Amino acid sequence: MTRFEKIILSITGGSHLSVHALMLALPSLIPVLRDEFSVGLDTLGFVVTVSAFMFGLGAIPAGWAEKRFGGRQLLLIYQAGSSISALLVALSGSFQMMVVGLGFMGFFCSIYHPAGLTLISHRVKSLTRGMAIHGIFGSTGSAAGPLLATTLAALISWRSAYAFLGIFNGILAISTFIAIPYRKRSAILEEEFANHEETTNKPALILYFLTNALMGMAYYGFTTFMPVHFAENTNAILPNLTANMKAGIFPTMVFIAGVGGQLVGARIGERFHKPTALIFIIAANIPFLLLMGYTSDLLLILSGIMLGVAYFSNQPIGNTLIARFTHSQNRGLGYGISFFLSFGIGSFAAGFSGLIAENMGVAAVFPAMGILLIPSVVFAFFMRRAAGRA
Repeated sequence: MTRFEKIILSITGGSHLSVHALMLALPSLIPVLRDEFSVGLDTLGFVVTVSAFMFGLGAIPAGWAEKRFGGRQLLLIYQAGSSISALLVALSGSFQMMVVGLGFMGFFCSIYHPAGLTLISHRVKSLTRGMAIHGIFGSTGSAAGPLLATTLAALISWRSAYAFLGIFNGILAISTFIAIPYRKRSAILEEEFANHEETTNKPALILYFLTNALMGMAYYGFTTFMPVHFAENTNAILPNLTANMKAGIFPTMVFIAGVGGQLVGARIGERFHKPTALIFIIAANIPFLLLMGYTSDLLLILSGIMLGVAYFSNQPIGNTLIARFTHSQNRGLGYGISFFLSFGIGSFAAGFSGLIAENMGVAAVFPAMGILLIPSVVFAFFMRRAAGRA
């Protein structure tokens, strides 16, 4: 791996870490926010939907803008905008102002994935390995977000978690400005891409989008209510810890397992036919989601850890498939559409899951998300047929 490739992976990795830490701080703070603002789980589920929908909404225009302006400029906009938005959440004086700040934060965070992933797909030759390294940073951020949020909420205030992450992204923006030199977009387009594709496989790409949209729904369903579920159903594990601390620690364990999932996914993607592997990876999520709904204490934690490995192993393969299915010049838009469907449309599952949690109990959310993945497996099967030898 060249020095420039290492710089790219370091900058995009740091950005990926921060984007998921920002987005996953909120679910772990649901028990605290429920008490402070006296609102129900259904209301907080829709608050997650607002932030998450904005996280997906901006992905498509960001994908278009990447083609026009380049990844460096978009990274800076994400880092600066999310920094200011996180500070707005930290300083919010009302529930409504907090929701507005979270919406802006979601929008600026939506810029990251189309820019970062396209940058990697164009500049890193060993693509599946590069996507796995990038994914490990993201899983680390997913793990750090809940733990950071609940720890700072216990020691200082939940607002301090957003203040910390806002300052972190401000520092990251300065680092990006210094470490990645500005180049005109026209000069970048004249260079040969590391992973060059001259055509778009539209049938395979559309089927992947459908597959990924359902995976995104399942993701928002289980990540939004996993902290509350762990807090309420692990009474025999670490009984001296408060429920709010458990809402941070146990989800963090699941996301740390996701780091292992990224490595597993990279190894599978390098050794086996990627579209075929994706079918089995999606199917593997279903039994663990079912188990999470019907277990408690140690079995619940073990089921969550296995779900972390199974779910996150799809990401290196899926992100590589988008690069394989799209024309090199339109790859940013391809990633943008994918993340709009996964994070934007998928975010509605947070609100829907909130209704399930309020009316049927939090545990019912997880089997519902498992059932939701059955059509995802079907779409992945047809994608495999459309993909050929990709």
